[in-house]
Formats: sequence, structure tokens, C-alpha cells
Amino acid sequence: MSEIIFEVREDELEGGFVATALGHSIATQGDTVEEIREMVRDAVRCHFGDGEPGPMPKIIHLHFVRDEALVV
Repeated sequence: MSEIIFEVREDELEGGFVATALGHSIATQGDTVEEIREMVRDAVRCHFGDGEPGPMPKIIHLHFVRDEALVV
């Protein structure tokens, strides 16, 4: 595997961001965009460093998802 994709959403209740890997059991959170970037890097290192099959991804994609509701 050369890359991994995370879906990043704003946590509307608690503030900050929650990131979840697509296709892997990896999730983390952070208060700022910079913090979520570092927390995702750390989570990937921990996940694949704990004996998870396959090589460490070389690229991490963060896909920021924003939900917005409009009143008509």
C-alpha cells in the first residue's frame, strides 16, 4: 500500500476534528487542523508499527468533509 485516505469531519458537539481511515480501523481527533494532521501521522505510525499486515503507507490523504444545512 502506498497511500491511505482519512475522512476528516468537524465535531459539531465537542469542537475540533475527527479523522477516520477508509478501509482500516484507525481513528483519531484533534482541536485544530495542524493538530489533526499530526495526530493522523501518529495514528498511522502506531497502527502499522503494531504488526498490521502490509507496508507503512507513503502518502496520507486527508479528505475534509463539511456538512451544511440551509433553511429554505
